[in-house]
Amino acid sequence: MANAVSEHKLQDFKNFLWATWNHLNLPDPTPVQYDIADYLQNGSQRMVIQAFRGVGKSWITSAYVCHQLLLNPQLNILVVSASKTRSDDFSTFTLRIIHEMPLLHHLIPKEGQRMSKISFDVAPAKAAHAPSVKSVGVTGQLTGSRADVIVADDVESANNSQTQVMRDKLSETVKEFEAIIKPGGRILFLGTPQTEMSIYNTLEERGYKTTIWPARFPEKAEAYANRLAVLCLDGDVGKSTDPNRFTDEDLLERELSYGKSGFALQFMLDTTLSDSNKFPLKLNDLLVMSGLHTWDEAPVKVLWASGKEQIDKCKDTPNVGLKADFWVAPMMISQEYSKWQGSVMAIDPAGRGEDETAYVVIKMQSGMLYLTAMGGLQNGYSPESLDKLASVAQEQKVNQIVIESNFGDGMFTQLLKPVVSRVYPVSMEEVRHNVQKEKRIIDTLEPVMNQHRLVIDEKLIKEDFEAELPKQLFYQMTRLTRLKGALNHDDRLDALSIGVNYWVETMDRDTESALRDHKEELVNKELETFMEHTIGRKQKDLVWN
Repeated sequence: MANAVSEHKLQDFKNFLWATWNHLNLPDPTPVQYDIADYLQNGSQRMVIQAFRGVGKSWITSAYVCHQLLLNPQLNILVVSASKTRSDDFSTFTLRIIHEMPLLHHLIPKEGQRMSKISFDVAPAKAAHAPSVKSVGVTGQLTGSRADVIVADDVESANNSQTQVMRDKLSETVKEFEAIIKPGGRILFLGTPQTEMSIYNTLEERGYKTTIWPARFPEKAEAYANRLAVLCLDGDVGKSTDPNRFTDEDLLERELSYGKSGFALQFMLDTTLSDSNKFPLKLNDLLVMSGLHTWDEAPVKVLWASGKEQIDKCKDTPNVGLKADFWVAPMMISQEYSKWQGSVMAIDPAGRGEDETAYVVIKMQSGMLYLTAMGGLQNGYSPESLDKLASVAQEQKVNQIVIESNFGDGMFTQLLKPVVSRVYPVSMEEVRHNVQKEKRIIDTLEPVMNQHRLVIDEKLIKEDFEAELPKQLFYQMTRLTRLKGALNHDDRLDALSIGVNYWVETMDRDTESALRDHKEELVNKELETFMEHTIGRKQKDLVWN
């Protein structure tokens, strides 16, 4: 069978990929998928394929393994993934293809051969210590393995690359591949970078050639340092490189969801972010308004813009942002107002050292979030501080208090409860986090800010400016990166993220929907008034026979 295939059109992996996709009832492979397939088959002995999230890298890789065994059943292929579960899934899927595709039936393992999720042989393979296919997690047992081809499929994940220590460990682990590969063998990395310091960037120092397929035609191709796939060089800047996979509209939605920096990594494969993108939270994405802390109602619609007029209105507002970052006022404020849909106080108790007990109050109206109160208390556990928090809750008429409980196992909540019950009884709940703080804060705030849904009371900006510089909310906001320990003080920013996160699920109903609901409510009120004046009864009092 192998000899027949060698002279057949299926010798070309692109044709085999089409046959596999057809068997799986998938649409025909896209141009980008075909391009990746061609590079897999004809690329260098040491190569890195970086392609945007959702392109189907793992499925293409599984088909590639099957194709290699079709051409040469004597190969030993080692597949390494970020986790054992992922590698087991890969093996299971590959076996499924072999069992289901008539073209591959002669490869189904025979009785007495290895056949499991961890490793399996193909029928024509000669007896050997190494199986035809072996799948392991990158933290699993690599020592002792031998392979003609090593496929490193997404070995870098969010769980193993968050810190430099993790990345160093992963980098040392993949060095083991050189001891495993047989003379003349190939090592293929396929993945999506998880951080700006991705290990994929270090592989070129070891002789690997990198090719990148971003989701959009990039504005600055030079940022990729001659690593862009040829297919992604000639196209309209900002347009999808693979519209059959992701339309321009779909990519825009994903950018809003992931945030600019997350999208740059996951979809644009841009690990050489400029300084402006290394600091993803920008003042320019916020809206500044005056008097929010005194409002009982808020406009049902507020529009953002960053023109000269909007910037000039805030020219006297203290600005601690980075270069070319600035405050903006709304372009338009609706004349229709409605009562707040809710008000939440978020508290980040002091953890250690010089940390503050930080608090914010965030109110919601028509899909917009309004920061109406904030501050930091040096001795947040003192009676005076507890009284202060309770009085702010009362003044702001909050209907929920959310408290970070990571420090002290909820002790702060127990201290605050009786004070709140005495001053202003209100519901309280604790939240606990188990992910890296910097990533959590950015992933929470960036999408909301990118959509210009966070409004700041100008009074709070001026008060914040009076605080000690490292403890200022907006200084923390504009200096935060995804690096662990990026800031020495992030208490106020963390409190803001806790408060925003509380409202995120409620923001599915967008501003336009809320406006329609409000107008319908006004119409009903007008009808009710009309009925009362016309026939002396309200509409709800009418009984129809």
